[in-house]
Amino acid sequence: MFTGLIRFQGKFRGLRKDRTEVLIEAPDELAAQLEIGQSLAVDGICLTVTAREKSRLSFNLSRETLDRTNLKGYRPGKTVNLEPPLRLDDLLGGHLVTGHIDGTGQVMEVKSRPLGKRLKIRIPAECRKYLVSKGSVAINGVSLTVASLGSDWLEVELIPATLGATNLNELRPGDLVNLEGDIIGKYVYNFISEKKF
Repeated sequence: MFTGLIRFQGKFRGLRKDRTEVLIEAPDELAAQLEIGQSLAVDGICLTVTAREKSRLSFNLSRETLDRTNLKGYRPGKTVNLEPPLRLDDLLGGHLVTGHIDGTGQVMEVKSRPLGKRLKIRIPAECRKYLVSKGSVAINGVSLTVASLGSDWLEVELIPATLGATNLNELRPGDLVNLEGDIIGKYVYNFISEKKF
C-alpha cells in the first residue's frame, strides 16, 4: 500500500531476460532501505525487489504488468517516480494507492498556468467508472485530485511542488501514463454494480 506522495526519483535501466525483469537505478538513500522481497512503487506500479546491487534494483515482471502499464514503452535513462510502501505509523498525506494499475491514459494537452500546469488525459472506458470529479486518482503513482472529468478524459492541476518532485513535469502530448482509481471507489462500484458474481 502506498500514498502517492513521491519523495524519490530513479532511472529506468531496461527490460531484461526476455522482458520478464526490469532494472531500476534508485537513489542510494532509498536503495539502502530496501531488502529482497520488499515492495516498491515504480511509476505507480507495485513491484517486488528480487535483487539489489548497490543502487541497482531488479524486479520480476509479469505479462499482465507489461500489458497493462506503460513500462513497455520506456527507454533506458527515463526518470521514474519511486515510492516505498506505507508503514502503519506513517501519515497518510495523499490517498490509499495499491500500485495495481487499472490501465494507461494518453496525454492530450499540457497547459501552463500562473501556478504550475494543467494536464488533460484521455482515459480508457475501464478506468472511467472508478473516477469522480474532485475525487482521487494516481497518475504514474502520484496522488492527484480530478479537477475536471468528461466521458473519456480527465484533467488535473500540477502545482510546482508536484512538478519539482515527480516525472509529471516531463509529460508531453501523446505520452502514456499509468492510471489507478481510488480503491474505495472500486469496492463501492463493485458492490452496487448490476453484475453479480
